[in-house]
Amino acid sequence: MSTVSTVNGGISFWYADQGTPLAREPLPGDATADICIVGGGYTGLWTAYYLKKAVPFLNITVLEAKFCGYGASGRNGGWLYNGIAGRDRYAKLHGHEAAVRLQQAMNETVDEVVRVAAEENIDADIHQGGVLEVAYTPAQLARLKDFHSVEIAFGETDRVLRGARETCERVNVTGAVGSTWTPHGARLHPVKLVQGLAAAVEALGVTIHESTPVTEIEPKHAHTPYGTVRAPYILRCTEGFTANLKGQRRTWLPMNSSMIATEPLPRSVWDTIGWEGHETLGDMAHAYMYAQRTADDRIALGGRGVPYRFGSGTDNDGRTQPATIEALRDILVRFFPATAGARIDHAWSGVLGVPRDWCATVTLDRSTGLGWAGGYVGSGVATTNLAARTLRDLIQQDSGQSGPTDLTALPWVGHKVRRWEPEPFRWIGVHGMYAAYRAADRRELTSPRAGTDPVAKAADRLAGRH
Repeated sequence: MSTVSTVNGGISFWYADQGTPLAREPLPGDATADICIVGGGYTGLWTAYYLKKAVPFLNITVLEAKFCGYGASGRNGGWLYNGIAGRDRYAKLHGHEAAVRLQQAMNETVDEVVRVAAEENIDADIHQGGVLEVAYTPAQLARLKDFHSVEIAFGETDRVLRGARETCERVNVTGAVGSTWTPHGARLHPVKLVQGLAAAVEALGVTIHESTPVTEIEPKHAHTPYGTVRAPYILRCTEGFTANLKGQRRTWLPMNSSMIATEPLPRSVWDTIGWEGHETLGDMAHAYMYAQRTADDRIALGGRGVPYRFGSGTDNDGRTQPATIEALRDILVRFFPATAGARIDHAWSGVLGVPRDWCATVTLDRSTGLGWAGGYVGSGVATTNLAARTLRDLIQQDSGQSGPTDLTALPWVGHKVRRWEPEPFRWIGVHGMYAAYRAADRRELTSPRAGTDPVAKAADRLAGRH
């Protein structure tokens, strides 16, 4: 397999497929609004959408540093699924039933995104094939069975456990010994969704200013190089780019994730692989992979790569390291040997937001009017929608337009997280954690033991994930 002709960067394959948009006009100067949303990704756009639908007369302004969907919303793996970061911790803090309600809300969110996309005529290549997560070592199979049981305990009674033969009949992953499948998932084209959502928001009367980086957020003020937007509510929806804001360097860690996309694969390859259900595909490795079969019959596959840049740095328009491309290619061929001769057309990277306790949160500080949502840890395609509807309800409650709702009572609302350690401890910790995960994965590949490698367990504890 050659990577000589691979496009590296250029934001993402999804933008190469759709074309990079012309940026909307920047903020022309000082302005006022009822609500100012900082960040034009999924969180910000969904929040603007639901607020404007609920209260059409609201004056809402969205400020975006580059263009809508420049960040994770335009670079992700296209997994619209029901996973949410931090559910198990919320069960410990608030009780099992509270976490079950959160999970149920996420299950329903998948259908909500599909519903709105259809209602707004957004053709985002959505296919509801569910999520298939496979195991290919004894240790992974043990984790998969535990995971399956836990998900059922949190209300996913429609989840299915499959053996080796049944798994390969769905997707022929070499060496797969089992899988778990949930119907609460769909494949989509991330950029088609974010661009369609931005257009829908503008059609409702929301003002979007692009090429307008916000440098600092204060109560009732969002400061940019072009002027300040004043509003009673300022909502921070910046996910992996939060560290770029003044005073937010250690709030959420910008974790890197990288992807590759093959050329369109011929029918002969798909006859070998199967994957006719177009499920999103993941595994139970510690340094896990995620993949989809695209609408034009490519495989888009991602993984961690170099996990973190010193000082909470972010990438340059999605460019990733050549070693990461090779590592992702190796995973692709290990899963699907029939792809060994396929061309890798595109490689790219992006950052996702990781809180110190790995828990996604939604908050509105009623004393200041500052709100935020994020820390999705890679599960944001659907979680952003639930976060946006929750922010809508919190603002309507605070402004006296409604009372508490089922969403405002969910356990992730108002959750407080401590800040990340200063450098160099942050860099050492993250790189050490992923070095441990990769070493554990290598040992598990050759071990007959069904137990999780103890080094991975230690890394989980040190990272604060469990």
